[in-house]
Amino acid sequence: MSLPSDTRDSWTSKRSPFIAAASPNEPRVIDGKTSTTQEAVQRGFITAIIAGSVVAVPTLVGCRVFPWAKANLNYTAQALIISGAAIAAFFITADKTILEKARGNTIGKYGKN
Repeated sequence: MSLPSDTRDSWTSKRSPFIAAASPNEPRVIDGKTSTTQEAVQRGFITAIIAGSVVAVPTLVGCRVFPWAKANLNYTAQALIISGAAIAAFFITADKTILEKARGNTIGKYGKN
């Protein structure tokens, strides 16, 4: 069941009353947020690759050498250990990057006290 085309078009063409008028600085603000987010994702991705590689080697070697790990850590557990470290590294790095950029923007606007 879908809406008639004229009703759908009238709803999509109406502007929401909660959206404020665009300011002349809006494109700059959007570009700033996007570049910060992109940089955070790039740094997080690089750190996740490094952390995953660093954690993968001892995990895989340990599961082949140590009897307890060989008996208790199946392939799913090994994958969870490696991916958990990579995911944690990604989010920690992305969060620190965003906070660093926000702090830099605040200090740049208001100066050091």
